[in-house]
Amino acid sequence: MGKVLIYTDGSARGNPDGPGGFGTILHFVDQKGVLHEKTISGGFKRTTNNRMELLAAIKGLEALNRPCQVELYSDSKYLVDAFNQHWIENWVAHNWQRGKSGPVKNIDLWERLLKAKEPHQVSFIWVKGHNGHPLNERCDKLATSAADGEDLEEDI
Repeated sequence: MGKVLIYTDGSARGNPDGPGGFGTILHFVDQKGVLHEKTISGGFKRTTNNRMELLAAIKGLEALNRPCQVELYSDSKYLVDAFNQHWIENWVAHNWQRGKSGPVKNIDLWERLLKAKEPHQVSFIWVKGHNGHPLNERCDKLATSAADGEDLEEDI
């Protein structure tokens, strides 16, 4: 089982009704021992930062064509805490309800993320965004580039 590092970032640009973006960078070593880097970026209109963070993680995991040991780095504490503090397990156990505060938002993407991570051993690791981890900064630039691009898609 190979090891892959995934660095993600979503950027809502401070406006849920405006352009958004996401960036993902994958680092992996092939069977010949050669280090590779793959970048994925994309932009979406009328979406929120949490949706883009989830999408960035999903896109990274879906890009893997074999089971891997994955370290997924994100500047979203919400995303990382959902797994590390077992929120997601609790949500699933309670039929996607958060208790008195109502249903979990973005269930479609949470379910897609659970499916994408299924064949892998994934560790979710929080890194400080913006002037934080240098590779997270590169993902932030990808997200901004996607948000500024002309090829924005409608909200997913």
